[in-house]
Parts: sequence; C-alpha cells; structure tokens
Amino acid sequence: MNYKDIRISEKILLTIDEAALISNIGQNKLSELLRKPSCPFVFYVGRKKLVKREAFEKYINENIEVD
Repeated sequence: MNYKDIRISEKILLTIDEAALISNIGQNKLSELLRKPSCPFVFYVGRKKLVKREAFEKYINENIEVD
C-alpha cells in the first residue's frame, strides 16, 4: 500500500491542502488559523504544520464563523 492510496477520511493528520479541500476554507485562512497559539487542531512536525482531522472537524461543528 502506498501512502497516496490512503483516503483523507482515514488519515489522522492532514496537510493544509487536504484540510482546505475537505472544508472549503482557503489555504491562506487555514494557515492563519494554524498560526494562532490557541489553535486546537495544529500539529507540528518540525516547522511543518499539519491539521488534526478530528479536532478540525470538531472546531468546524462547534463554530459558526471563522475570524
């Protein structure tokens, strides 16, 4: 199995591109949210920022807008 064969719904961590694709939130806005110290869905791998899928989905479900 190749890592590219894994569906987004099966991933624990998403790239900004993947998170933007499934949420319809722009990459720039996601990057801005990930920079906030209080962001509940950011995960760092060195300097790279990834999105915790479940926490991101929870954030979307619990909020009605993105600042």
